[in-house]
Amino acid sequence: MTPNNTADQAAQRAAELRAQLEDANYRYYVLDDPTLADADYDRLLRELEALEAAHPALASADSPTQRVGSVPSGQFAQVRHAVPMLSLGNAFSDEEVADFVRRIEERLDRESPEFSVEPKLDGLAISLRYEHGAFVQGATRGDGATGEDVTANLRTVKAIPMKLRGGDWPALLEVRGEVYMPLAAFKAYNEKAIAEGGKVLANPRNGAAGSLRQLDPRVTAQRPLAFYAYAVGVVAEDYALPASHSATLKRLREWGFPVSAESGVVAGTDGLLGYYRQMGAKRDSLPFDIDGVVYKLDDYAGQREMGFVSRAPRWAIAHKFPAQEQTTVLEGIDIQIGRTGAATPVARLKPVQVAGVVVTNATLHNADQIARLDVRIGDTVIVRRAGDVIPEVARVVPEYRAPDAPQWRMPERCPVCGSEILREEDGVVWRCSGGLTCAAQRKQAVGHFASRRAMDIEGLGDRYIEDLSDLGYVQSVADLYKLELDDLLEMKRRADERDGTTPETVKAGKVATKWAENLIEAIDRSRDTTLERFLFALGIQHVGESTAKALSAWLGDLALIRRLPWPVFKRLPDVGGEVARALGHFFDQPGNQQVIDDLLARGVRAGEAHPPSAKLRDGLNLATLLVDMEIPKVTKIRADQLAAAFGDAQKLLDAPEHAYVTAGLPAESAQALASWLSVDENAQLLTRVGEALARLDALTPAASAAPAAGGPLDGKTAVLTGGLDAMSRDEAKERLEKLGAKVSGSVSKKTGFVVAGSDAGSKLAKAQELGVEVWDEAKLLAFLAEHE
Repeated sequence: MTPNNTADQAAQRAAELRAQLEDANYRYYVLDDPTLADADYDRLLRELEALEAAHPALASADSPTQRVGSVPSGQFAQVRHAVPMLSLGNAFSDEEVADFVRRIEERLDRESPEFSVEPKLDGLAISLRYEHGAFVQGATRGDGATGEDVTANLRTVKAIPMKLRGGDWPALLEVRGEVYMPLAAFKAYNEKAIAEGGKVLANPRNGAAGSLRQLDPRVTAQRPLAFYAYAVGVVAEDYALPASHSATLKRLREWGFPVSAESGVVAGTDGLLGYYRQMGAKRDSLPFDIDGVVYKLDDYAGQREMGFVSRAPRWAIAHKFPAQEQTTVLEGIDIQIGRTGAATPVARLKPVQVAGVVVTNATLHNADQIARLDVRIGDTVIVRRAGDVIPEVARVVPEYRAPDAPQWRMPERCPVCGSEILREEDGVVWRCSGGLTCAAQRKQAVGHFASRRAMDIEGLGDRYIEDLSDLGYVQSVADLYKLELDDLLEMKRRADERDGTTPETVKAGKVATKWAENLIEAIDRSRDTTLERFLFALGIQHVGESTAKALSAWLGDLALIRRLPWPVFKRLPDVGGEVARALGHFFDQPGNQQVIDDLLARGVRAGEAHPPSAKLRDGLNLATLLVDMEIPKVTKIRADQLAAAFGDAQKLLDAPEHAYVTAGLPAESAQALASWLSVDENAQLLTRVGEALARLDALTPAASAAPAAGGPLDGKTAVLTGGLDAMSRDEAKERLEKLGAKVSGSVSKKTGFVVAGSDAGSKLAKAQELGVEVWDEAKLLAFLAEHE
């Protein structure tokens, strides 16, 4: 193959790739009918980039590879619009629209003229210049007469064609339209920016405008911009456009320009107002922001006859929707507790009308959002509302802030029940820790408590939980165990009256009490349960069935578990700091302890107690717990030195700072420890750790005699897949766990064995791929028979 042939083949392949990529853009942005997967698009683009790099002569300004952005320009040149980009007059009422139509009817002497109608996108108006079908220049609207040359940035917008399709286009064509940012893309961009610690965009319109005015086109290329064409400016003199605006839009679409699918043609005032109301109803479901609709007399002859007034055409008008953003004053920040205990800050606002509705409250999402916005009580803020979406505080107007306005902080206590509000580790969510006593969480707590894997109260569904809570029969889960038959029947009668439904408690002249009797029996049966089910039923944050089983197996006694400080829980296998703290904080709440007392007093029995595991006790000492308490600068080596020098927690707590140095700590570590212990909460925690060690020491003889937790499968991870004939998967899981196994839902290199029943699928294939041991049901049954 000669070099010339190689170059010719490269040129031919480059042309094929450009055609494929431009066709993919056309189908995606214009036809809304993509046929090329994103991965395939990227593969073709990379191939074209490689070809152009190997053959620089093939590179051209209209190549799809140029959409990634070129080097910064340093400044924008001015562009004088050959035909001014005029603004439109605004209408805010039906009467103003009727007057607009009446003036046209009178001037043109015709009834009910036809109008081209389209949504008014909230983006940035631009003009695009094409010569011989190729994109050569793009400019912003600017002041209408002069704009800025943003050609390099516009090349990065995939919805804008670099070459026109077909062949019947004019030699010179100027197309006008709107660059905007789709709502989903705007949201995704901001979420990514937040996750990476970057700067978020204020709103889609500002995002679009700011993106096009970036001096570095490579920045613009990273922004999710789109485009809709809505008009034609300059056209070559020898080319005749269609006779109407709507027909021109159709032709623009054929040439490769996206045109809004919401565009149409209507007649007269009734047609315009009908379109306005139709778009108003669809506004919140559209994938982009609009702030109104645009009406244009459809035929060009009529437009020319109507002419212009000042800087606006007489033949077009924008009918604006009520504003979705308004300025008001933030008067306070309340905390709202959700069903799961999540604490959400809510802004209390000076009443303001936004999008036609008086708004007095707005969401602030979470504490991190407040910190990002730097919202403070008394601030002047911008409030945004879109249809039925909850209003939100979008941004602050800092120049109106009082100089002494303090920063806002999340309150320490739940406004509903007074329990601690705690931030999840490495998370943005704050939660009330009073799960069993917080009225805001009551229904969620009762539903979880009664669920099949928890206390298993058959028949207590969501409907009864709602009624029991709303009508005051159940204030906490313990109240379930004081319900009587008459309470349930009265509750049903009151619920029927409230809902205006026909009472169901009377059928064929006989009181229908069977449902209530069954429920009372189910509640009574649930009084006898296992410790692991009881612990799971309490609904402690992050404590699932697996953790509940570990607590039961390793500690063995509710009376012990409920009094332990959180660092002890951290010593359990598979219990990390976040779960340990959640356990500690739950049991630290007096309200939660009271509910547990009430449950026990009303006959709930959480299994038979057994001594703690000797294996666990052997690993518990002052040194290990000092490390688990996460004291600054107290490493394992320093903890061992402190434990050897002081022996117990109280002596360590009573010692002066210089004694820590004498024990071997560097001065910096000694100072950090003393500073940590000067906080009352930390000193109390160390005292409780000492008390817990003493309590466990008292159980040492019994613990030493007790078998260690686990069994023949101790330390092994099992995975169940497929169906079993002799038992359910849940039963198999429970029996394996009693023998010490940890049963997981996924296969990995650390999996000990996989039990494969009938119709085993991908987990079996994964096990075979990784060389993990596979048991059939017969081997499982034989193993259980031998070791249980």
